[in-house]
Amino acid sequence: MIVGLIIACEVAFWVLLAAGLTFRYAFRMPRIGLALLLCEPLLEVVLFTVTAIDLKNGAEPDWRHGLAAVYIGFTVGLGHSTIKWADARVAHRFAGGPPPVRAPKYGTARAVHEWKVAGRWTLAAVVAMALLQGAVWYVGGDGDTGSLRAWQQRMLWVIGINVVIAASYTLFPKRRPEGGAGGKPLARTTPLSDHRGDDTH
Repeated sequence: MIVGLIIACEVAFWVLLAAGLTFRYAFRMPRIGLALLLCEPLLEVVLFTVTAIDLKNGAEPDWRHGLAAVYIGFTVGLGHSTIKWADARVAHRFAGGPPPVRAPKYGTARAVHEWKVAGRWTLAAVVAMALLQGAVWYVGGDGDTGSLRAWQQRMLWVIGINVVIAASYTLFPKRRPEGGAGGKPLARTTPLSDHRGDDTH
């Protein structure tokens, strides 16, 4: 049930995003579009509530409950930037908006950009870890919380990897080639499966 709900929430996220942008730009109904986009956080509330009820009803905590906490955390940390990423591109393509801001490619600006990206991933992981810890406390010392602890360790790896990436751009900044065009590539933000590089914040 939990896994099915996570899949349903992921599908609903993109359906609401597409519907919100369609009403906002294609149908020229910005209020309805905004209302649909504001419904996105309700998905996490529903998932969190169902997960809590499942545990309260005596379900043994396992990887599914851990995955639910991780999904909520990553949506909190990265969902807003995904919406802004999509909104900027739809506005440019269909409503005459300015071109999407491109991520800096070289030097200090790129290092700052990478630290901002790392910050969003860290926020996602910290939220997930907090929810996982809440589940651990709820289960108590007599329950089997090994799967929840394992997810917390994975979140620490997520934080560590992102910090290492950002630090590498700080310690070894990428320099602009002499005589090069110096163009700036589009930010590397993609859907929830890969959010490194979003430059919409």
